[in-house]
Amino acid sequence: MEGIEHKDLKERTKHFAVAGVRFFQGSAKDAEAQVCGKQFLRSVTSVGANTRSSFRGRSVKEFKAKLGIVIEEADECGFWLEFMIATGIAQSVHVEPLLKESNELVPIFTALVKR
Repeated sequence: MEGIEHKDLKERTKHFAVAGVRFFQGSAKDAEAQVCGKQFLRSVTSVGANTRSSFRGRSVKEFKAKLGIVIEEADECGFWLEFMIATGIAQSVHVEPLLKESNELVPIFTALVKR
């Protein structure tokens, strides 16, 4: 199940996770920002970890199940980012690149599951 495209996706999602961690490190330290930021942090790091794990799947069924988690977590990242913008916890200028990546990853992984 390991191919060029998969290596690219593993790198891409690892970079997404790193960018997410950096965003969290620079975020406000008040209670609301920390609660939302930690939820986002869990999701963004899960995208990278589960992507890596999915390509080591022992079967097509396991591969698709792990990718399902990636899709859910990437979509959850989008939710938390939108929520932080809507509540004023984060400024859209800081969130937009992460939100864009989240919104691109969901259909990419959905297409992989449908193959």
